[in-house]
Amino acid sequence: MPAISSKLFRGGIAALAALPLLTLAACGYGSDSKNDETTKVAAGAKKIDGLDSVKIGYFGNLTHATALVGRERGLFQKELGATKADYATFNAGPSEIEALNSGSIDIGWIGPSPAINGYTKSNGKSLKIISGSASGGVKLVVNPKKISSLKDVKGKKIATPQLGNTQDVAFLNWAADQGWKVDAQSGKGDVTVVRSDNKVTPDAFKAGSVDGAWVPEPTASKLVAEGGKVLLDESTLWPDKKFVITNIIVRQAFLKEHPKAVEAVLKASVEANKWINANPDQAKAAANKQLGIDSGKELPANVLDPAWKSIQFTDDPLASTLNTEAAHAVKAGLLDTPNLKGIYDLTILNKVLKASGDSPVDAAGLGTS
Repeated sequence: MPAISSKLFRGGIAALAALPLLTLAACGYGSDSKNDETTKVAAGAKKIDGLDSVKIGYFGNLTHATALVGRERGLFQKELGATKADYATFNAGPSEIEALNSGSIDIGWIGPSPAINGYTKSNGKSLKIISGSASGGVKLVVNPKKISSLKDVKGKKIATPQLGNTQDVAFLNWAADQGWKVDAQSGKGDVTVVRSDNKVTPDAFKAGSVDGAWVPEPTASKLVAEGGKVLLDESTLWPDKKFVITNIIVRQAFLKEHPKAVEAVLKASVEANKWINANPDQAKAAANKQLGIDSGKELPANVLDPAWKSIQFTDDPLASTLNTEAAHAVKAGLLDTPNLKGIYDLTILNKVLKASGDSPVDAAGLGTS
């Protein structure tokens, strides 16, 4: 299997070097939150697979609302019994992949590009995608005083969350489709790509340090609240306006050794998505509550409401779009043409879906044989 390009490999090494700081920077503030309902364990509950804990990672994004709602409603803990659900929050995918590889987390919600990178870099040995979670929820938001049309983006500074993350690849691909040249590693070219943490991008936008951003929700709606304008919704670039934005991944060793624990987490995820789709207003409030616990501040209605409307929650990994996103990374020069055969293992998910009366989902030829 072809390896990831040396350019992105160097970025991965940089992320690995920062790993000792992970609990303070990338994943700390959500891990020991007060009033965490998931610490409650039902009387008489037993440990699953003899595990003391299962370590679950996700981002503080509404595109990860399946995890947010599952945590806030105690669904993961309910399914895990006396095995504690431990949590870590991240800001971007590459950092979460490093945490997965190091064993700092076992299962995580993550975007497609970091999952592709992690799988390819490890020659198909590090992770499996075991479920979908969400589609959509990504927008190009700009300063309307500086940018009034798509062609005006040329020559401007546009923020993305991190080199090689899902939105970074999507923006680089879109820029290439406009005929613009950008060096993916440095971000310099006909458009300047500024890699900026989602937590600081709104301040950078307000200060004028960037002219726009290609970002997930709720960051996109935060920029709109600061006077930004949605110039492009990424869903309009995809057939049926559907594309994978969030998957669930697992360490392969953990999947092999603890399938019952993986099944418990997937049961909770499927239950969370069912509840989200049946109770959108309550689900929106639950996700916002967990965001507030994790970050110390809930989202105001003028950010939460438009952000929520742009996201679809689904257990289907939309596997056919993964190949397309991989092709985008190749075109951007961030990835050598990968062999993604086997990146999915949807066996347990389809077992859970069948038990709940739902139709199975497909790996689009990229599943475990």
